Amino acid sequence: MEPPKGVLATVWNFICFLPFFSGLLLLGTIKGIIFCPLVCLIMTIGNSAIILGLWPAHSAWTYYCIARTKRLAPVLKLVLCICVLPTVLILWLVVGIIGSIIGGAAFGFFSPIFATFDAVGEGKTNKLFSCFYDGTWGTIERSFTIVRDFRDVCFHSYFSYMDDLRQKGPPDVTYYEIRLLYLPAAIIAGVLGFIIDFPLISFIALCKGPFMLVKGWHRLFHDLIGREGPFLETICVPFAGLAILLWPLAVVGAVLASMVASIFLGSYAGVVVYKESSLWFGLCYIVASLSIYDEYSNDVLDMPEGSIFPRPHYRRKHDLSRNSSLMSSLSRPSSFHNPPSRTGSLKHPMVELKPLELLDGLFKECQRHGERMVSEGLITLQDIEDAKYNNSSKVISIGLPAYCLLQVLLRSAAANSMGLLLADNVTEITSTNRPKDTFFDWFLQPLLILKDQIKAENLSKAEEDYFSNLVLLIGDPGRLTNSNIGLPPEPERKRAELDALARRLQGITKSISRYPTFRRRFEFFIKTISHDLAKKNGESRSNNGPKTIARSKSTFARMFSQRSFNNKTSNHGSDQESRQVVRDVEIL
Repeated sequence: MEPPKGVLATVWNFICFLPFFSGLLLLGTIKGIIFCPLVCLIMTIGNSAIILGLWPAHSAWTYYCIARTKRLAPVLKLVLCICVLPTVLILWLVVGIIGSIIGGAAFGFFSPIFATFDAVGEGKTNKLFSCFYDGTWGTIERSFTIVRDFRDVCFHSYFSYMDDLRQKGPPDVTYYEIRLLYLPAAIIAGVLGFIIDFPLISFIALCKGPFMLVKGWHRLFHDLIGREGPFLETICVPFAGLAILLWPLAVVGAVLASMVASIFLGSYAGVVVYKESSLWFGLCYIVASLSIYDEYSNDVLDMPEGSIFPRPHYRRKHDLSRNSSLMSSLSRPSSFHNPPSRTGSLKHPMVELKPLELLDGLFKECQRHGERMVSEGLITLQDIEDAKYNNSSKVISIGLPAYCLLQVLLRSAAANSMGLLLADNVTEITSTNRPKDTFFDWFLQPLLILKDQIKAENLSKAEEDYFSNLVLLIGDPGRLTNSNIGLPPEPERKRAELDALARRLQGITKSISRYPTFRRRFEFFIKTISHDLAKKNGESRSNNGPKTIARSKSTFARMFSQRSFNNKTSNHGSDQESRQVVRDVEIL
């Protein structure tokens, strides 16, 4: 939609916008007030029950893993177990429960409001009904989903991290040690940094809060009248108007965030003292941190550059270049000076990808490749059981997603893609359309590096098949030894390189599996593929046809649903089913 031209058209558009926006805001606020207590109660009870229920197991397992890990020296283990872990575990209880209460209240109140504004967007058939219904039952469902994802993080992701800490050690068998000589000075510097930086940074944030409020309102009202920035697209107008009303809350949140950040910013002086082995450098950092915060806040608010605080050097000479490059990355972006273009986004449309959409696409590929692997006998009953009950074997839970990621890397390398080419051979993940989440940045660059390394290997078709099967089964050494995954490459060096790449890809996939929504989507993937293949099994039985590949796929469904969907089956029947699975695979 083109922005209005002329003063009268602009004023008339603004007058028509106000009652429309006020009505949606009033309706969304009413829904938020109604559903806020219920959603807050659901999230508070659910998350608090998970925290309190798993807290004894978390405490005992954390101490056990710290004691058994090969990464930490004995003295560091003693310091962590006596001084650090008790504080962390107690804070986890307090912060987790309080955060659940605040987060549940905020989600229950604001989610219906945003859903009400979203109801008038494009793609809605009955906008009047959507205005009243959206954000009601959907908010309650999402609150249960949040509790479930939180459970997966506390159970699956936590134990996965701790298992890595306990089982893996550095290749050179060296320890992370602690120098007790500088520990008292580091503690003193950390306490001094907190005492000095917390009140001063809080005072600076409170003083600059009004500037942030006025500048933000000035920019938003300017964009509203001139239909620029967030007000350019029609669908964004209600949300941008809501941003005007909620801007004071954003300012309050920024001030509170600055106060909380000042605790860690000042306490980091202890880390500086320990790294530089000098109390003087820690004291210099306490003063320099004030200047760092002052300069950065000036850049964010588009205020005059510089700071009234001195900025002494707190690193040795070999670290100065690293600090200067870090501060250059925090310099003022050009977007603070140049307003967004009014037509650039319309002339050059760009598909923006979201992490959740990419996860859905990953599991669709897992389903497609999983059905084929069952027909080839690469996936067995034991793999299915391990995927269900989270046992030691990771053929399906880690190996299958890693296999699908490898196909993306192979496809991208073959097409000389600058990014990652998805299964449709059209969509490409690059630095411009990648998801903006920091979590996604942790994995995009390692995958791009892996793609370049795979491309440098110049693999043949047989070597690609061997490499793919290696990635699938490398998490289970027993299966890898007893399975025929193809002829390995002749040069021993190339074989070792492929083995290292496979382990690294499995490690990246394991880290991705700790993403809060991954476990829920993985369980849904198992149920979906089980249902689809069970349906195919029923069709093949009704046709009374011979044993074909479709029948072997239905075997995959029987393996999935053997316990979770047919709990009343006897153990003798289960044994017969298992033997039948083996016979089907051998026939193929």
